[in-house]
Amino acid sequence: MRVSTISRAMAAAALASVLVASVATASGASEHRGQFPVDHHDHGDNHSHGTTTCTGTPDAPGLLAGTYRSNVVVTGVCVVNGGATTVRGDLVIAPGAGVNATFARNDQPGGSGASSLTVKGNVIVQRDGLLAMGCEPNASPCTDDPDPSNGGTLTGQNHVYGNVTEWKALGAIVHASTIGGNVTELGGGGGVSCDPPFPGLFGALQSPAFSDYEDNTIGGNLTVAGLQTCWLGMLRNNVHGNLGAFKNTMADPDAGEVLQNTVHGSIVCVANSPAVQFGDSGASPNVVSGHAVGQCGFDVFSPDPNYPNGDGTGGPQPISVKAQ
Repeated sequence: MRVSTISRAMAAAALASVLVASVATASGASEHRGQFPVDHHDHGDNHSHGTTTCTGTPDAPGLLAGTYRSNVVVTGVCVVNGGATTVRGDLVIAPGAGVNATFARNDQPGGSGASSLTVKGNVIVQRDGLLAMGCEPNASPCTDDPDPSNGGTLTGQNHVYGNVTEWKALGAIVHASTIGGNVTELGGGGGVSCDPPFPGLFGALQSPAFSDYEDNTIGGNLTVAGLQTCWLGMLRNNVHGNLGAFKNTMADPDAGEVLQNTVHGSIVCVANSPAVQFGDSGASPNVVSGHAVGQCGFDVFSPDPNYPNGDGTGGPQPISVKAQ
């Protein structure tokens, strides 16, 4: 099972229902769950604003749009598809809540600019929460891409200036985004199973729980530890700190694809099951400036059906190679 298959199904089918529901209620902002303030114009003033709460359901999600001058707490299901969204404080996804920021166009009337999420502080995902942020052609097409079945053409624009921290979250799907600090996922997941978890947001989407980080630029470290889920991937990220994968257990035998990352620090992969592997990812080895330890070591070779000729038979490749 490839992550692109899961992500594409989630974006093109299940998440599309969220988009349809949010568009259907967009004729009146007061009908959105939570009735939180939306300011589409950044006045640059110094007024003090309290925490904003956004809530909703998968069928009638709340809308995050405009500029929020303090923290935003999501207590239900909220989408970022009404133009540019800026949170000047932290974005907190409460237990069991979720944010879908996998849009690239402005799908709501009255919004300004293309849909995007910018968080000047940190993103914090609490127990059983779900973060879906960013989208890109082929690997994870945008929910509002006009041609997702052919891989799509749009790319999301999402930027977190601080850290992204997930504590016992249900999952995180982060694509083509820029994170200034660290990305840390500790514990959580939907269990060592590829069945949809019930209750839970993945269950509502009829998708197995998984976590996936692809094509991101990360200013600090990328760490996933103690996750129990269906599938885990970390692919083609530019990590300016260290990359670590520790004691993650996945049900899919094709899971554990930690590959083609550019790591400016060191990479450490220990006690993951299944072990880090090429699988059917089509990826190349990690390029590491520092040390490579454990399952991601320079001396660890894994069968790769695409190497060297892409003929499906393949041969072994090193999981990581030293940066030149």
